[in-house]
Amino acid sequence: MARRPLPRILSTGSAQIARSRELARTAADSATDVLHPLITITRGLRRLASAGRRKWADTPKDKRGPLLFLVASVVLVVALAPYGPLLAVITLMAAAAWQGRDRAQPEPDGPDESQTQRLQSLYEALVPYFSTAEDPAPLYAHGGEWDKAFPAYDFDGTGRITHLLIHYPAYFTDGEAEARTRIEQLLHAKSGRDREYHFSWDEEANQLTVTVLAPLPTDIAAQRFVTSPGETVLGFTDPTQVQRTLPLTHGEEQRDVPPVVWRTGIRSTEPHLLVMGQPGSGTSTLLRSIALQALQYGDLVIVEGGGTGEYACLTGRDGVLAVECGLAGALASLEWAATETERRLIAVNRARQAGNPPPDDTKRPLWILLDRPSALAHVAAADGRQDPQSLLQVPLRHGRAANVTVVVADQFDSAETLSDAVRQHTRARVVLGPATADQLEAVLGAPPHTTPVAQVPPGRGYARLGTGPVHRLQVPSTPDPYDEATSEADRQAVLALLPPRTTPADGEHVPEAVPAAGEPTQGVQTEAVRPEAVQTEAVAAEAP
Repeated sequence: MARRPLPRILSTGSAQIARSRELARTAADSATDVLHPLITITRGLRRLASAGRRKWADTPKDKRGPLLFLVASVVLVVALAPYGPLLAVITLMAAAAWQGRDRAQPEPDGPDESQTQRLQSLYEALVPYFSTAEDPAPLYAHGGEWDKAFPAYDFDGTGRITHLLIHYPAYFTDGEAEARTRIEQLLHAKSGRDREYHFSWDEEANQLTVTVLAPLPTDIAAQRFVTSPGETVLGFTDPTQVQRTLPLTHGEEQRDVPPVVWRTGIRSTEPHLLVMGQPGSGTSTLLRSIALQALQYGDLVIVEGGGTGEYACLTGRDGVLAVECGLAGALASLEWAATETERRLIAVNRARQAGNPPPDDTKRPLWILLDRPSALAHVAAADGRQDPQSLLQVPLRHGRAANVTVVVADQFDSAETLSDAVRQHTRARVVLGPATADQLEAVLGAPPHTTPVAQVPPGRGYARLGTGPVHRLQVPSTPDPYDEATSEADRQAVLALLPPRTTPADGEHVPEAVPAAGEPTQGVQTEAVRPEAVQTEAVAAEAP
């Protein structure tokens, strides 16, 4: 089918508008250059007139008569003198031009005394690391010139360094992590420990760029993010590390913020996620945020090992198959999830062998969220029962092909209890809260290029997807709406994202259950899904 060309007014209109704007801009610039002397003289006359009015207003009334007589005498002398009016006009124009000139103070060329002292102090501190006795022309030497080592620098209003470019000698072992870490720690200590710094090493050019990072926004509430199916927003990061932004609503205003997007599904290279952190660091907040996004396109099974009722708001919701806090319910739900994964694999395999598309019941994503499974592992060991993590081997190993995603969150003090399957198959990692450099590298697989600070807000940490770079991360505020400490704005934001309650088979309406003040929410369970609800016998008989 031949395509009709666009009308000429549509195909050439934008180009004509652009050319018209360019011509108008050029004409305006030319007019400004031509009329600049006139503008300057007019501005000077206005300033002289203002000065004259102020002088007249400040003159006492008993002295205004003699002043008028003096001015009149001068005007008479000028008028009677040869070429007097012409000389008066020239003098007035010269004075107006002088008064109308631009009075912007020129920026100082180079740092001031305090800034110079700070740069010299940094230079002297780097001398033991960037110098050697065998160097005939050392770039770093005690009492040397810092301007050759620091070609570019910026300071804030308080005189502290915000950007610094450092040249170092080629023999410095910048390829060794320990040597680089020593330099980063030194610069962090000398430039201020209460800020986060980003270090960019250019080994080819022997340059180190130090940049002070602005704090990540902590006021982003839970909301619908503009993403496609299979994309989950873990949080938000620095604009220099990602090339994508999301439009967000903050009160009545909108802004674009760069996100950390985790892609799941059949084509994902990191289909499962592991979240680690300290108590109160925001791991449950991240899981709630993921759950609200997952319910747009998939089903959800939640296992909460802590038993604190953090996910009570999801109980009985459409798409939430189970919310389990006890050991028996967790084992039953995870056993069903493993069986469902096998069933999906068999159905997809048979469809492919027959040349048919995958069945519809295998296309809807299934999410398995486990919060603190180590707590259930201790209970299972005490009762002599099976560790719930052992039931995750099939979903973790074959989840990508079956469209099953597993998210595990736990704390650092229980990291040793995580199973090998969880460690091996969760290649997307998130660390929240304060953590040491060793903890960050152990979980993420690589150290971040920024300096962590001791005091961080909840939901603040780092994220790494597979073998990608380490990003700073701030999780969107997604608190428990049933918590009394939650603000009304955050509560309404989360409640607006919750799907409706699931209608029972008899059509009876299930009312919205909001616990009263002080009512405990521990031990929340739902009987929405149990292994016996699935025809596991048929699946087992069909399995090869």
